Amino acid sequence: MPDAIQPLTVAFVLASYTPDAPAGMERATAALAHGLRRLGHRTLIITATEPDQATDEGMDEDLVVLGSVGVTFPADDDELREAISTHGQDEIIAADMRALYRRHGVDIAVYVDALWGLGRLAPACDGVRTVLAMHVVGHDQDLVPALERADVVVAPSATVLGHAHDRSYDGTCWRIVSNALLDEHSAPDARRREVLRQGGPVRVLARLGPEKNVRALLDAGRLVDRGIEVVLAEAGFEHAAGAQATEYRRCPHSAAHLLMCSIHHGGLPWDQVQPWLADAAVVVVPSTKETFGLVALEAMSVGTPVVAFDVDNLPALIGTGDGAGGVVVPRAHGEFGLWDAAEALLDDPIRYAALSRAAYYRSRDYLPTTVAHDFLKAVR
Repeated sequence: MPDAIQPLTVAFVLASYTPDAPAGMERATAALAHGLRRLGHRTLIITATEPDQATDEGMDEDLVVLGSVGVTFPADDDELREAISTHGQDEIIAADMRALYRRHGVDIAVYVDALWGLGRLAPACDGVRTVLAMHVVGHDQDLVPALERADVVVAPSATVLGHAHDRSYDGTCWRIVSNALLDEHSAPDARRREVLRQGGPVRVLARLGPEKNVRALLDAGRLVDRGIEVVLAEAGFEHAAGAQATEYRRCPHSAAHLLMCSIHHGGLPWDQVQPWLADAAVVVVPSTKETFGLVALEAMSVGTPVVAFDVDNLPALIGTGDGAGGVVVPRAHGEFGLWDAAEALLDDPIRYAALSRAAYYRSRDYLPTTVAHDFLKAVR
């Protein structure tokens, strides 16, 4: 149902944004924009990725390129920071953003991260409310100026607030707005789900970041009675130049002892993520850091149980005990513990069916319009 208030124009700023990017910030941004549009509002996504670096079909009227950033992706933090801070470039970019806001009648500007969302620049503009969406707690040199410029700070989980507190930031007035599902895809019925439990593949979907921990999972893998399918992709940001390509080259070596393991590079289009996860017997999320856990949520939304470590937001998202949408493994048990939990779950049809049902119903709290309503309440 459309929101009762006058329609707003909300601009999201994320330098690395491209449609189908294999990263949670991009997908969460697209999902929130989608939810707001369904409530009757207008959204823009402002990116620094040039058109020839994005897919042609992804370039639409809601995607605006901010050409003055002048960096080639993928890039690391230092490259982007230098690009926007050299020879007064920050003032040029800020002026360009103001011009975009005036041209499109923007009411709310959402900077998706202090650095990658250009929150450290966040120019003051009459009539535009400034929101810093803190998916992770960034470097102090970016976060301090971003917080000074923000009218409202939102984070996707209590985990982020905890990390900020540990860094001596006062987050008492910050608001939690969860990430949303981008699409609603039907879950397999009980009969199909049982077929998948008996013989479906174990699947892993991740970007090539060290905290995603995929190589360590493959090193420890020994589930050999069914296929293991891994899809990896490079995001527009990385912790060091060339790190993602190096990580991918090493994965086949880590998986060499697994007889039925396939590793694919290039990720999945966003509209194929949930269908692919739906056809898994179980989805393993081996991350050692996860401020939200979007892949886990997407798997749960199609009734696929998740196996993950008890790190950051994953226990709150997946749940523990009755009503959990998967199995949360103590980090101390290591990657072998993830495989043990997956094997035990697949050998227990009653528990598996219960977790599958609970996973689907837990995901209903993250529909795009639900999260869009929460966002509007938080930022007004």
